[in-house]
Amino acid sequence: MVTIGVGVKFEIHDLNIWFGSAHAIRHVNIEIQTNEILSVIGPANSGKTTFLRTLNRLNELYANYNITGEVELEREDIRSIEIGELRRKVGMVFALPLPLPLSIFDNVAYGIKMHDRRGKKELEEKVEETLRQAYLWEEVKDRLSESAFKLSGGQQQRLCIARTLAVGPEVILFDEPCSGLDPISTAKVEDAMVKLKEKFTIVLVTNNVKQAARVGDKTAFFLNGELVELDKTDRIFTAPQDKRTDGYIRGKFG
Repeated sequence: MVTIGVGVKFEIHDLNIWFGSAHAIRHVNIEIQTNEILSVIGPANSGKTTFLRTLNRLNELYANYNITGEVELEREDIRSIEIGELRRKVGMVFALPLPLPLSIFDNVAYGIKMHDRRGKKELEEKVEETLRQAYLWEEVKDRLSESAFKLSGGQQQRLCIARTLAVGPEVILFDEPCSGLDPISTAKVEDAMVKLKEKFTIVLVTNNVKQAARVGDKTAFFLNGELVELDKTDRIFTAPQDKRTDGYIRGKFG
């Protein structure tokens, strides 16, 4: 198994997931290293988003969901972690930006106030810090009292990243975060991800194989619920070991 970095953040052993009779994830074994970006690629219905949502137990929202195997966050079974605490530790940024109907400032401050009591000055400093981490501060520092809905789509997505960062996660899950963004906004989100891995572990599900190649330290290729191949990104994209991986990267199916 490929390892990068100094520690293991997630360990997944023999993971199987069903939705009713549909076997969505099949016998997946994978380690996710601390302070790395793991890109997860694969065609539609390959299981990549189901895998991502397993890491903070979002799949449990479905009544017909069933899981076997082990998912450990720093050696602790995630089923033993209180759900609110798990989702604070393992934050998620979705494909479509979903800002709250509040000001730019209050979008970021909302989560901080829920998890931490801070004075006004400390709160302002934390909001600035997270907006800087999301590469958004310079664009909004004079507009903090404006509605978040006045921001562009790319800015809204980076605001959602800042809101996720504000509660102090250890891991950030990105579910196709650039699917609706223009190339300039996509580049800014990617720049933010690369910088963020200095402090956070990142798992990125993307349909854009070029994006996976640009930002991923490792890449995992899923097909029909199976983990076909996992390796360092440069090897996956230059010398894949499985012909199915090569076919997908070359655009022969997907």
